Amino acid sequence: MTGTGSDGLVVDAEVRRGEFTLTVALAARSGQVVGLLGPNGAGKSTLLSAVAGLTPVSSGRITLEGEVMDDADAGTFVEASERPVGFVFQNYRLFPYLTVAENVAFSPRARGMGKRAARAAAGYWLDRLGLAGLADRKPGQLSGGQAQRVALARALAGQPALLLLDEPLSALDAGTRLDVQAELKRHLADFTGPCLLVTHDPLEALVLADQLIVLESGRIVQEGSPAQVARQPATDYVAKLVGLNLYYGQAEHGEVLAAVRPSAIVVSTRRPDSGSARNTWPAKVTGLTLLSDRVRLDLDGQPPALVDVTPAAVAELSLSPGSQVWLSVKATELEVYTRGAQLHQPIITSPAPAGDGEPGSPGVQR
Repeated sequence: MTGTGSDGLVVDAEVRRGEFTLTVALAARSGQVVGLLGPNGAGKSTLLSAVAGLTPVSSGRITLEGEVMDDADAGTFVEASERPVGFVFQNYRLFPYLTVAENVAFSPRARGMGKRAARAAAGYWLDRLGLAGLADRKPGQLSGGQAQRVALARALAGQPALLLLDEPLSALDAGTRLDVQAELKRHLADFTGPCLLVTHDPLEALVLADQLIVLESGRIVQEGSPAQVARQPATDYVAKLVGLNLYYGQAEHGEVLAAVRPSAIVVSTRRPDSGSARNTWPAKVTGLTLLSDRVRLDLDGQPPALVDVTPAAVAELSLSPGSQVWLSVKATELEVYTRGAQLHQPIITSPAPAGDGEPGSPGVQR
């Protein structure tokens, strides 16, 4: 679990939807931003829906600040309209026929606040988020970044004890996203309750979240700080998300995973025959992708690998789809850690030494 105690959100429940079952045990303390990552269909939106009160749990319970929101066994269920939860939806869901000020005031009004007090709350959050000059506009007159801020203001104006963000930046263009991301981080730092953030963007998760939870097929497969998850991915999905190669292996103490940076693998056109102890294996280039200042090679081998090299290295080695190469990586470049078996690809080790590649940088050897 990501936290303990009754000062935040605690979920220990199952949610069943047809053949899909979400089983989650997590806790988010007050002031903590928990990022939820996972492929499509993993259960992220189902979890938010259950916490918000839009979907009842099938078993178990959900508590917020020590108060029971949903308990399947006891028959307790607090309706969504009665839960102190602010929800920023992926497409914002602003009311098109209301002004910006009216949209923001809707949240405190829905919580039972009087008209005057709701208008005052809306005015406060419009000022806080730099939206006062847009108060009389309709949603159709807003940019993507402005609409996102209005949705956040509406969620916060209801004085929620919990904030739910469902991919809040996904509708923004790349140029706007970084600016709004930085702004959102500042506002989340001021929010005193727990926050659940759903995202598919690893950078967004690393920047905004204090803790990460990875869901796959309705189960939590990994949780930890952003640095821990990025350094030691537990599944192939997580490894690809953070841009690492991940291999399953055996050590004296049992099953382990080994993570390898694409830049740590050296590419050669012949089998390396000198240097320090390395893992060495043959592979075939199946794809090349230009990534700004480097080229990512997709290589089919035992095991397969993603390798980053310079454009000059591609030319020097005459690399193209179908090229046969040798790959090697120093033992010191492996991040090896204990984890339950997630993949079915063994680490390939070779007693034969390899050539001298610069560790930690795109390697080239003739």
